[in-house]
Amino acid sequence: MRPGAAASRGGAASRTGGVASRTAGEERALTSVAAGDRYEGEEPADQPRLWHVTLSVSGGEAPLKEVRRGLEQLAHDHPFLLTSRYANDHAEIRYWEEARDLHDAAAVALRLWGEHRQTAKLPPWEIVGLEVIDRETYHQRIAEGYGPLPATPVGVHPF
Repeated sequence: MRPGAAASRGGAASRTGGVASRTAGEERALTSVAAGDRYEGEEPADQPRLWHVTLSVSGGEAPLKEVRRGLEQLAHDHPFLLTSRYANDHAEIRYWEEARDLHDAAAVALRLWGEHRQTAKLPPWEIVGLEVIDRETYHQRIAEGYGPLPATPVGVHPF
């Protein structure tokens, strides 16, 4: 959801027959469970864990210096960012996210670009790809010789 957007539309969405109905263009509030919170009956194994996130964005061409500066500002504001690669019309951001489950990690990732576009002066690009995998899957891929290589060197780099 955009910063400042209302979390609820005052009952505009109603439940009928177990299916939510919304009007065209209406935003739906994202909800999550705070780290450490559990639903009734959940085992302690459902505690927060690490997820490897790869977020891909693209759009109209922007000056390379501005793209780099924006990604560097994003990394400065949010030091959890592991690495970013960029060109004048697309970028890829990779990082580790701590979350209770994949849904929470993906929700945070899908908000990252839009919520920080103005403060980091990022290009007005859209998210075109998202991969969220658990730590075990990430390390299994590396061990088997496929998947994204560990991000080295860490930082902001051109493609």
